[in-house]
Amino acid sequence: MTTTTTETPPAQPEPRRSWLKEHSELGVSVLLLVLGVLVLTDALTMDVDITQRGPVGPKTVPIVVGVGLLVIAALLAVDVLRGGRGESETGEDVDLSEPADWRTVLLLAGVFLATAVLIDPLGFPIAGALLFWGAAFALGSRRFDRDPLIAAGLSLLTYVVFNNLLGVPLPGGPLMGAL
Repeated sequence: MTTTTTETPPAQPEPRRSWLKEHSELGVSVLLLVLGVLVLTDALTMDVDITQRGPVGPKTVPIVVGVGLLVIAALLAVDVLRGGRGESETGEDVDLSEPADWRTVLLLAGVFLATAVLIDPLGFPIAGALLFWGAAFALGSRRFDRDPLIAAGLSLLTYVVFNNLLGVPLPGGPLMGAL
């Protein structure tokens, strides 16, 4: 009588993840680096024709932002190369097994496009009210007694703050003389 022994093959080691996949956060660092270089290039080649009053001119903020982007890109790259990893998404209450809600996305896109088309003929107060009310409706609010009033108030407040207080001219439309 012969006994046959069957050997089980040794367990295959878990496939090693590629170095780039383990350090995928470097992609964000490269993106920040490219953005920083673009902002700095644009800021340093900016043609300034206006007379500058004081030490702060129109190039100051873009230069600060560009340098900040470069510093953050370098710090992120160093952290990732030293073994730092971003945390997994734990704070989101999103069920990834559910399909995307395309109805809401399309309604919001339609509201934004309608605002872009209507802002010149109707003015910001009316187009803004439609934007705020349409966004609330698309996101699920069905308070027809309250939502249009809140949207109109928010739109008028935004118009007054930007147009009158900040000096950013917004189209008034038919309400231009009334406001």
